[in-house]
Order: sequence, then structure tokens, then C-alpha cells
Amino acid sequence: MATGKSDISGWLVRPASGPLWAGLVAVLGALTVHTVLVTSDGGMDNAIVVDAGRTWLDGGSPYDDRHFLYFPSAVVAAAPQALLPRSVLDVAVPVAVVLALALGWACALLLHRVPLRSRLAVLGLLGLAAGFAPFGQLVRLGNWTVTAVLALPLCLLLASRGRWVAAGAVVGVAVALKPLLAPMALLFLFARRWRALAVLVLVPAVASAVAALFLPDPTGFLTRTLPFLLSGDDAFVRLYEASPAAVLPRLGVPRVPAALLALLAAAAGVVCAYRRWRGPGPAEPRLAETSAGLMLSAFLVSRPSYNHYLLVVLPLLLAGLPYAGAVARRPWFWLALVPQLPGVTWPWLESGRRRAFRDAFTLCVLAVTVAYHCVRRTRDADGPSGAPGERRTAVEPA
Repeated sequence: MATGKSDISGWLVRPASGPLWAGLVAVLGALTVHTVLVTSDGGMDNAIVVDAGRTWLDGGSPYDDRHFLYFPSAVVAAAPQALLPRSVLDVAVPVAVVLALALGWACALLLHRVPLRSRLAVLGLLGLAAGFAPFGQLVRLGNWTVTAVLALPLCLLLASRGRWVAAGAVVGVAVALKPLLAPMALLFLFARRWRALAVLVLVPAVASAVAALFLPDPTGFLTRTLPFLLSGDDAFVRLYEASPAAVLPRLGVPRVPAALLALLAAAAGVVCAYRRWRGPGPAEPRLAETSAGLMLSAFLVSRPSYNHYLLVVLPLLLAGLPYAGAVARRPWFWLALVPQLPGVTWPWLESGRRRAFRDAFTLCVLAVTVAYHCVRRTRDADGPSGAPGERRTAVEPA
């Protein structure tokens, strides 16, 4: 990491001043208070999960709601919220979501060994909260995507220190709550960390199997939710999906070719991520960029795929900014985020029915940028100049 005065990295890693911290606290506080005032049950998406928990406690099947897309283990996890008064949920959930997002950002900084008191620590989180619209949307929705936003950088932080089994357990718990990080199994496969991979698979599998035994419809996820996810046939959900498989048919492309194109793009992204994993360079950027490539590839083909999913990978990439040659230093990384600027009016794309086109642009451009970066980095035999910690033992294949 360059820290000289001639490079912006030196300025970014120096301690932040009091006014910067005050500005960050003000923005996060305003977002939290506003969410408390305008939402109920912790947000629309959190309410879906909490209602599933209430339905289960009342003896019904949570899978009667076709928009409940979680494993049975999430039903049990939501039960404590279902027992709380709504007035408590209205306050506790937005606070918990903001704290989880901040902790995820802190883990991403620690992964790249950026000081938590640095200017980047403050300005990065401030930029995400005030300059990236999906951040505020995730807080207002109370979506359980926040578990993945926290779990992924924590997993990579543990892996960078050689604690792969613990990293697998973290991802496994996150998948049990929401299966968003399931593609991360490929990272453990790339690294040949078989014990950690087994933990990753067994934690959600066992948790869901045990939880299903207590549901009136134990196979509800397999017989109702899984077919719904595979078909993607929901008019309401389709309006907000950002994957090419969902957006291209709205532009007149037949569904089958659109799905095949998305699948090919995802496969290419996985290949690029694998090349980055096998390439040179210090452990931390390789972990972050490989994982980002895998997750973005999954978002290209997954149904559904929402704009706030990008918060799973964006902090990992942004925290690597002090590294020379980081993907966050590529212009297309920032251009991809332009459609997500709050307060900017985009003609013909402002309505809820067309917002997905902006989200698809961001997703696709960011995925291509990361994939291109992964391939280019493999050509640099010496890794990033001056990058910290040239150690690779923590992430070398076993």
C-alpha cells in the first residue's frame, strides 16, 4: 500500500479528523431515524420474513407466501422477531441493519489492512450511505441481504489469516439465513479446503433439515419456493430484477436466448475469477477480487437479482482502493455506479417499472470490469507495487 505524499493512498490511510466522523455519524443517524419513522416491522422485506415466523408460530406454513424465498432455518431464525412488539421491531431492525453494514465495511478494511480510523474508513462508508442509493434502500427494506454483506468480508478476513474452517462456518450460517452466498463454495473449491467446504455445506443443510421437521409443510421450500425461483414467473418481482435473464426479455429478447446469454456471461466470470485466484499477488486482493468475481457472476444469472445485492461485493472492492492497480482505481468501476447516484433524474428510467434497466447497467458493467481486471492482474507477475503482505501461505491450495 503506497503511503507517500505523491499518491492518494497516503492521504486515504491517514487518520480522519473529527468533522469527518461527525459527518458520518450524522448521515447514518439520519438514515436510521428516517427509516424508523417511515417503515413498520423493520421494513417491507423484513416483514415478509417476520410474517413467516408468525405464521409458523400460529401453526401455518410460511411457504404459503410465495414471496418468502428462504430456507426453513430462516423461519426459526425469524421467530424471535415475531415474538417482539412491533414498536420494538420498528426501531431495532433499522439500527441492526446499519450496524451490520458498518461492521461489514470494517471487516473489508481489516482484510486490506486499512486502519479503521483512516480517512478511507470514514469517507468510504459515508460515500456508500450518501452516494449509493441501494445502501439506503437496503436499510429501509430491512432485507436479510445484510447478513451476506457482513458475512462475506468476515469470511475472507478469516481465510486471509488461515482460518478456513471458521470462514466456512461463517458462510454456512449466512446461507442458512439467506442463500445468497452459496456461490462462495467455489472459492473453497478453488482453494481445495475440503474441511471448510464441508462445514459450509453442512451448516445450512443440517439447520434447514432440522428446522423443516418442525414445519407443517417440511418440503415447502422444495415443492413451492424452488420451482418459483427456477421459473422466475412473477410480475411484481420481475419489475425489480437486474439480471440480464430478466431484463433482456423486457427488451424483446426471447427468454431462452436471454437465459443462455446470462449463463454464458456467468460462466465466463467464473473462469476469470479462477484465473485471478491462480494468479500472482498478495493474499488480500486475490481473496477479495476472486470472491467479487464469483458473486457478480452469480448475480448475472440468479433469479431474483436486486440492486442491493451489489452491497455484498462493493465494500470489498472499495476497501482495496489504497492498493496500486486495484479494481477501484479503474474508471469503469466508478462509471458503473453512476446510475445509482441518489437524486439524479434519469429520463424514461425513473419509474419503478423501469428502474431495473439502470440496475442492470450497473451490474453488467461492474461484472465486466471485475472480470477484465481479474484477467489483467494475472499478467502482472510481481503483483501490485508496494502492496502490503506479500504472504500467500494463508490462501495457497492445501
